[in-house]
Amino acid sequence: MAKYILFDTETTGAGAQDRIIQIGGMIVHGRDEIEVFDELCSTDVPIGLEAMEVHNITPDVIENQPPYAELEFSKKLSEYNAPENYLIAHNISFDLGMLEKEGFENRYTLIDTLRCTKHLLADSPYHRLQYLRYALELYKTEGAEANKLGITIKAHDAIGDVLVMKLLLSKLVKLTQEKFVGVNPMVKLAELTQTPVLMKTFKFGKYKDREIEEIVKADKGYITWMQNNLDLDEDMMFTLEHYLAQ
Repeated sequence: MAKYILFDTETTGAGAQDRIIQIGGMIVHGRDEIEVFDELCSTDVPIGLEAMEVHNITPDVIENQPPYAELEFSKKLSEYNAPENYLIAHNISFDLGMLEKEGFENRYTLIDTLRCTKHLLADSPYHRLQYLRYALELYKTEGAEANKLGITIKAHDAIGDVLVMKLLLSKLVKLTQEKFVGVNPMVKLAELTQTPVLMKTFKFGKYKDREIEEIVKADKGYITWMQNNLDLDEDMMFTLEHYLAQ
């Protein structure tokens, strides 16, 4: 039976040099069999102040913690690393990149709940996990779910985010079953994860909330500037290239 591994990391920052300092994870073996992991780890990389501001993890908190390789979650992640199992995260490219810095070589089938939400909830103005927590009213059931799994909910905490992601994944499964009748929802979510999203509107910048197709036609200079100067995600790059090619 397939294993479903949901995880989230807290890190020293978001740069190339940064490393994991906390990992939250759930391994779903079956409906009523779920392992929960909430582990801190040490690193030689200093924690950035901006990162501390988000997750409140200070150097003294991780000072005597084991390195990532000695975490129980790390060992389980390696044990189940095979294509028949699923590795799931919100914006998985970031968290997977952090794992790869620790020497992890992925063989799981990936599901990115961020990209899947962009596909299945295209009209949502934002797709951030905490936004969806409230927009989809996940917060109404997270308390009962946390009690069942023995989890303490804290803001910007790895295991707290994994709990919200588990509830979000259930919503995405239902939406997939409704939209793609007769298709295995997890297989479809994995397929959507590998499919770039054609975005409709800008979520930032001077053209925020404007139609991207319209702006590409009206102000190609700005679009070129964006491509050359901004750190755009894969979906935005795909969208801009799509409309520029028309």
